[in-house]
Amino acid sequence: MSLDQPHDLPPLSIAIVPDSFKGSAGAGAVARSMARGASAAAAAAGREVLISTLPFADGGEGTLDAVLDAWDMTAHSVPTTDALGRPITARFGFSPDGATAIIEAAEANGLPAVSDVPLQPLEATTFGIGALITAALNAGATEIVLCIGGSATTDGGTGLLRALGARFLDVDGHELPAGGGSLEKLDSINIAGVDPRARAVSWKIACDVTNPLVGERGAAAVFGPQKGASETDVDVLDVGLRRLATVISDLTGRQLDEVPGMGAAGGLPASLAGFCEVELVPGWELVAQILNARDILGNADLVLTGEGRLDSQSLNGKVVNGVRLASRPESDVIVIAGSVQLSPEELSGAGILAAYSIAQGPATLAELSEETEELIARTSYSVVRTYLANR
Repeated sequence: MSLDQPHDLPPLSIAIVPDSFKGSAGAGAVARSMARGASAAAAAAGREVLISTLPFADGGEGTLDAVLDAWDMTAHSVPTTDALGRPITARFGFSPDGATAIIEAAEANGLPAVSDVPLQPLEATTFGIGALITAALNAGATEIVLCIGGSATTDGGTGLLRALGARFLDVDGHELPAGGGSLEKLDSINIAGVDPRARAVSWKIACDVTNPLVGERGAAAVFGPQKGASETDVDVLDVGLRRLATVISDLTGRQLDEVPGMGAAGGLPASLAGFCEVELVPGWELVAQILNARDILGNADLVLTGEGRLDSQSLNGKVVNGVRLASRPESDVIVIAGSVQLSPEELSGAGILAAYSIAQGPATLAELSEETEELIARTSYSVVRTYLANR
């Protein structure tokens, strides 16, 4: 069959649902580039296609931008502090109906914001996230979606709850210093001053790991070294988080230390879960719910998704895996990525038809980043043109 032969066939439905290419192009730009290439391929093949685009994210870095882009909403800026207590401006967003606030915690406690100085794993705090939550509550949010990936903190979310009015006290009734390093001295938690709206609002927390709060798979042991923690620091932080869980249990009866997911982002969910009703949801699933992704994916003949690097982690809680799970079994799923590290057998086993790298030859990451959007469009053109020739 000639590639240029006209087709007397019904329109083909293409759903474009990519993640960002981190450091190179946001999910919105990736989706637009894929759509540009797919449209050009359809025109060249004389085939009618129906293209739907939905920038996506997995609940980590880039989720706020992806959701606001899909909602066609702009972010709100709030003065707050970073993980080391330095003044910054962070963002959050609202759904079109004004009911749901989406907060990307790393806007206030993320690693990139403190990369200019030596990491301080014992002192880093989630306090700055509280200003975003308060601003959302002041604006009338009845639901808060909290995306917690990319943190520089291991304080069990104590800074966040402190910003909302809680007091974390030692045996003498003195306020503990910020950070997870002081939690081993925690004796009591005073929640009398906690903003009542924080306990009344509906909480959903995007959580892509199942690690418990403490122990060898806990927040400190697994993620602490990524945030600058030495072996000694890890021990101190783990003891502190265990003490936090004990005090919360004594006060509320809630046993949090072994709950899957409580170790995410340095234990960030723990303090909120101790005193508020929270729901931990896999990040990709939460974003899929917010954006009604299944409505788009449910009718697609071809699904184009992608991310910067396609590897084994992509098949475990990331966007590519989520898109595959949310797509109907009859859909063909094709991945376009900066680099592809999976074998054809691994792709087939994961239910992915094929995967293509945007690299047209040997190239450094910096070289690819300079023209990422154009390379995505070109690759999408080739992929869709070839796909249409066989339909």
